[in-house]
Amino acid sequence: MKKEKKKLIFLVDDDALYLKLLEIELLQCPEYKIKTFATGELCIENLSLKPDIIVLDYYLNDVDKNAMNGLKTLDKIKNENQNIQVIILSAQDKIEVAVNCMKHNAFDYIVKSETATIRLKKAIATIIKNQKLEYTLNWYMEKM
Repeated sequence: MKKEKKKLIFLVDDDALYLKLLEIELLQCPEYKIKTFATGELCIENLSLKPDIIVLDYYLNDVDKNAMNGLKTLDKIKNENQNIQVIILSAQDKIEVAVNCMKHNAFDYIVKSETATIRLKKAIATIIKNQKLEYTLNWYMEKM
């Protein structure tokens, strides 16, 4: 049986402590390979690594006010590759923010809270399941 390659997940957050927490949490899953970035600009520069999933902070410019924010980063990711699934994480618990992220083609919007990592793991699992189904469907369609 063919061994599946690890899923490459980019974590992008300007809060170094929260970024490390997410990295530690997700590295518990042996199927994931994690790359972390403190800015949207660094994330965009590394899209050539072909991440499967990107977890992106909404603001990203708390530390450096001139840094690209999460929505602008999301738009650039989608312009580069529409197929990369992006999950937005934010401390903003406002429905307008969530709706706006979805309008920009985010896969999901998760509020940073005590249950955020649980929800994040579920969202990642859903994306991976959908990717496998899409791959299988495409394989069958090519055979017909």
